Amino acid sequence: VSDQKPLGCWSVKQDQTITCPAVCNFETGEYIAVHDNKVLRIWKDEDVNLDKVFKATLTAEVYRIHSLPYTEPLVLFKGGAVRTLDALLAAPQQEIENVISDEVIRWSEAFMETQQPVLIFTTEKNGNYFVYVQKVNPNILHKYKLKQEESHPLSFTAYTKNKILTLLCLYSNGCVYKILMSLQQSVPEEEQILSKSLLLKIVVSDTVLKGASLAILDIDHVAVLGCLDSPPNTAKECLSIWNTKFQTLQTSKELPQGTSGQLWCYGEKFFLTHGKVLTVIVYKCETSSLAAAVGKLKDTQTSGMRTVSSYVNWNMLQEEDLASPRTQQSVTAKTESKRTLRSRRNNVAKVQRDTLTVEQLLSDIKDSSQNDIEEELRQFLSNAQMSDFQATVGYVITGLVNRCKTEPTFYPRNCLVQLIQTQGLSYSLCPDLMAVALEKTDVHLLQLCLQQFPDVPEAVTCACLRAFLSINDDSLQGTNVNLDSVISYIDITPNDQVEKKSETVQNGFSSELMEDSCDVQLTQKSHVMNTEELCPVGPQKAALLNAVLHSAYSETFLLPHLKDLSAQQVVLFLRYLQYLYIKCSEKVSMNFPGMRSPTINQIMDWMCLLLDAHFTVVVMLPEAKGLLFSLHKFVRAQVRFHSELNKIEGSLQELQRIKHQKDFGLYSIEMLELV
Repeated sequence: VSDQKPLGCWSVKQDQTITCPAVCNFETGEYIAVHDNKVLRIWKDEDVNLDKVFKATLTAEVYRIHSLPYTEPLVLFKGGAVRTLDALLAAPQQEIENVISDEVIRWSEAFMETQQPVLIFTTEKNGNYFVYVQKVNPNILHKYKLKQEESHPLSFTAYTKNKILTLLCLYSNGCVYKILMSLQQSVPEEEQILSKSLLLKIVVSDTVLKGASLAILDIDHVAVLGCLDSPPNTAKECLSIWNTKFQTLQTSKELPQGTSGQLWCYGEKFFLTHGKVLTVIVYKCETSSLAAAVGKLKDTQTSGMRTVSSYVNWNMLQEEDLASPRTQQSVTAKTESKRTLRSRRNNVAKVQRDTLTVEQLLSDIKDSSQNDIEEELRQFLSNAQMSDFQATVGYVITGLVNRCKTEPTFYPRNCLVQLIQTQGLSYSLCPDLMAVALEKTDVHLLQLCLQQFPDVPEAVTCACLRAFLSINDDSLQGTNVNLDSVISYIDITPNDQVEKKSETVQNGFSSELMEDSCDVQLTQKSHVMNTEELCPVGPQKAALLNAVLHSAYSETFLLPHLKDLSAQQVVLFLRYLQYLYIKCSEKVSMNFPGMRSPTINQIMDWMCLLLDAHFTVVVMLPEAKGLLFSLHKFVRAQVRFHSELNKIEGSLQELQRIKHQKDFGLYSIEMLELV
């Protein structure tokens, strides 16, 4: 989700229908899904075709599969029976009993309580709602009934604590009810009617809630996704966060494109469908207090706490769309203001305060000088011990970037570098940061972003590549650029024409031997470097280009932006990639030492991408003819070299099978005859 990249896609046949959401088995790392109600499929990441993976046909229809850590997944059938996955796979054709009669399952969830799995599901029959609690070990089933109301339940959610199961029910009249059930009962009892207490009322009179979902955020906050239908037919779908302790609305966001009514929460992120995209919204619940709940902290002025919404285009998972990337809607990242900062800088309190809060820092960022902000940020980061550090750093850097956009003379470069080096940021937390750095041509900041951010969009990566290639090497002299990725193959001392000492070729490779056989001496005489052995760019530019080579990308989305490079930039980049390829091939390991140095696979992938995007242009350019001929000659020499290695592969394998019977000590010379 952070990288906004598709990792895998599997499809069933055209006449088949997936009828149960897929889950991951935590114990085996396998995926499990059900199609056509009874056909169970199990597969792994490396599997491509679902039709060829494990298949088991069951005797009853499956409602849901629930996966829990440290235990086998639980399979809930539409008839109310529960089986562990391993017991089901041991005998797929076993008879499955019906626990419920003429009832339809509406919702289910599984938990781990005292290291034992517990499954809860609700059913409906003729307007009556029932709750079932299933313990697996030992096998105990409890049945309860919800008291009938004029309104009906729309959504359920639950959690367990201290052997007490708490069920929250959202009704169509906008009321959220709380129901407590004990998990300590060891003997099944007769059907009981559950008593419920009103936890929250979220709508006014004459308003009906439709298609809603309820999610628990923490002990005092819940999230509600739904459609409020009030006269005269002004239905509005929105996502809202409510404080159940003080019965107040904390924040709300309208969703004009509509939703499916489904809401998921994981790792302080909302997942919901909005129109045709999956929307991911980062949220943060403040500590519950009456002042915060009613918005009566020191300042009620609305400003900058933000959530980040990442929109992922489902269409990019379709194989037919991957063939035509120009027709796809680009993956975008949008920020939406959600939070209200209720404190502002107070000059009197500023002298007295001991610890700088994020609200005070954000307020000071708006109008303080760069030196003051640097000092306050240093103090804030040195004392920062918070669980939501990543989100807090995102708020701070967003505030700095917003001021940079409104005040062209304001550019706190040291602050931005310091925040990036905390390693708590990503592109999606502050998408405008790299745009500002590109506008200021801050190559050091761009290098840090490419090295630290895992989710830089392909369009921004190509914009950085264009900027790096267009900068003159002389202007980069003295620039603060990290050269760790180039020191293993570029002499950073400014001496272009140096004599190459006699060296031993490590990998049997020599640019002079491309057309000849391998039957030559591996020690070369001194000679002056030719143009292919000189790096076509300076060390600073090489380090910047290496940051681009290391960035994550999806080939489908990268290719259209690579076509924006000019012909001169393409040729220069290809010359640098050729230089890297030759240098890599001289190494025994086929890779440069160091963590940020480019790998042989990255070099080859980018070279192929460039040629794919600009092949016609490169072929027509006279200055690129020699480059293409050199690349062709080099690749042909490598193919011949590996072909020779393949010829002696059998002999090398025979050497590995020879067992030495004697201990020859620390040093020996042994003659082996290969037949």
